[in-house]
Amino acid sequence: MRIERTMAVSETAKEYQNFVFDLYGTLVDIHTDEEKRLVWEKMCLFYGYHGAVYTADEMRESYVRLVREQERQIRFDIQMDGHGSGRKARCSHEAFPEVQLEIIFSELFKEKGVEADAALVLHAGQFFRALSTEYIRLYQGVPEMLQALRRMGKRMYLLTNAQRVFTEYELKFLDIARYFDGILISSDYGVKKPDVRFFECLLNQYHLEPDTCIMIGNDGTSDVAGAKTVGMDTFYLHSNLSPQETGVKATYVQDEMNIELLCRRLGIDITVA
Repeated sequence: MRIERTMAVSETAKEYQNFVFDLYGTLVDIHTDEEKRLVWEKMCLFYGYHGAVYTADEMRESYVRLVREQERQIRFDIQMDGHGSGRKARCSHEAFPEVQLEIIFSELFKEKGVEADAALVLHAGQFFRALSTEYIRLYQGVPEMLQALRRMGKRMYLLTNAQRVFTEYELKFLDIARYFDGILISSDYGVKKPDVRFFECLLNQYHLEPDTCIMIGNDGTSDVAGAKTVGMDTFYLHSNLSPQETGVKATYVQDEMNIELLCRRLGIDITVA
């Protein structure tokens, strides 16, 4: 894979006040497999216990269909937002809709005539995530980096394409939620990176000036291109979860997952055990 380098390690980094992080593939190493038949067989048992009887194939097909239907509806809603203001034309080809999976898990109950309350839907979603997750862990050096930024008086934000039904609890499990001054999860907003609206939500909600921020992520499109659209500097960190891509043009480019090296380049003083 060829990655365009834009800054050598020895060069002095600009000082930033606001650090915006991607989550999965940047701070968190995770492997999930939602295609395993065992996942759907166990989900059938869970739903069946509550009166919603499926076969494994039927449940998976219904899940995929419901997700697609929700994405189409969200895209339509985005396109119609601001009708007549000129926004519709932009949205029609730049919208990146994000579904709330809680709706999908709820609809799976409804399709079998079961009215599930919020607690049951939450448990269904978390059970699905647990079944499909093979491992989840922080990359080496992440806690030390976040602690160092806190000591330096920097402000930290999380901007992640993710589902609150999963991510809110994984952040607590990994014990890193406490470091962030703001956490934006795409399922709450109906759009995801690289959609400019998601970045604007962060800037507007916390009254941030783009030139005081740096976006750190492992995806050249979602993280880097999206952040550049709103005027942020960017740090591309290639990890085991990065998509295959070439010619990434970021303010800083690092082609290995090495948090200690990232910190040296950005002037963050840490010691990783």
